Amino acid sequence: MSATSNPVRNPITPTIPFDEDGAHHGYLRLPHSHNASAWGNLMIPITVIKNGDGRTALMTGANHGDEYEGPVALQNLASSLKPEDITGRVIIVPYMNYPAFRAATRTSPIDGGNMNRIFPGKPDGTATQKIADYFETQLVPMADLVLDFHSGGKTLDFVPFAACHRLPDADHEAQCNAAMMAFNAPYSMTLLEIDNVGMYDTAVENQGKVFVSTELSGGGSISAQTAGIALRGARNLLIHGGVLKGEIDHQPTAILDMPDGDCFCFAEQEGLFEICVDLGETVSKGETIAKIWPLDRTGAAPTPVQAKRSGVLAGRHFPGLVAMGDCLAVIGVVMA
Repeated sequence: MSATSNPVRNPITPTIPFDEDGAHHGYLRLPHSHNASAWGNLMIPITVIKNGDGRTALMTGANHGDEYEGPVALQNLASSLKPEDITGRVIIVPYMNYPAFRAATRTSPIDGGNMNRIFPGKPDGTATQKIADYFETQLVPMADLVLDFHSGGKTLDFVPFAACHRLPDADHEAQCNAAMMAFNAPYSMTLLEIDNVGMYDTAVENQGKVFVSTELSGGGSISAQTAGIALRGARNLLIHGGVLKGEIDHQPTAILDMPDGDCFCFAEQEGLFEICVDLGETVSKGETIAKIWPLDRTGAAPTPVQAKRSGVLAGRHFPGLVAMGDCLAVIGVVMA
């Protein structure tokens, strides 16, 4: 039998059913042989809540392991959501890149895999590739609506925003935009990705699903404010999708756009980072928004970092030191 007629199957096995009514809490079991456990497994927590026929919402956190608003919100949702509250199905994976989450790192300590740059994955690849392939081939096809929580992790900080993308199909883009607005974060951003190749976002959108992402603060921690934004937004999105009963909790949101690459500022030298504008403040084109001081001498002037366009400081480098190529600032253009 040829290799093409006997395709490799993904080794991940769910320990709970996807098609039975009720609340089911279990694992995605991925065989993983290593020094401490020859026949070991990665046990990725998952919850499936189902009540009759209807739409399916897939909700994920810790795509990057040092981002915590999603995991906290989804743990809350998994423990509080009852089958009688919904029509359809909710699939919750609080820790998508589970090894990275346990290590409190952006990427996996097992294989160095960045979950959000490795799609569509491979069923016979590394641990991260296998997880990505399972989402690509099993979980995303079940879903109508997908929410993937992000924040800045240890290296970035953002104003709290929900995000969608510009898409080739206008109707698809409009559906994603409506879902983003329903999430109703303090800011709503049409996001320009530096490089969308290999992203979970792109994989989901290529399957025609309604997709919403977030950037909810950062710094490798969480606040009461951002935890509340995440949980409220998840519930709002489920209500918008017709899965959860209730009314959307509407609060004011500022609409931001990222029309081009001038919204980004990148470091062209290493140094000591001084931010000159706080998140959410208005900046003007040409304004100095940060300075980079030399690391190896005193008495030398810093290098100014100037905004390439006017708008709102929506994101910033978080650590006190910068390296060449680091993203220093993100500017969003205010639309409403």
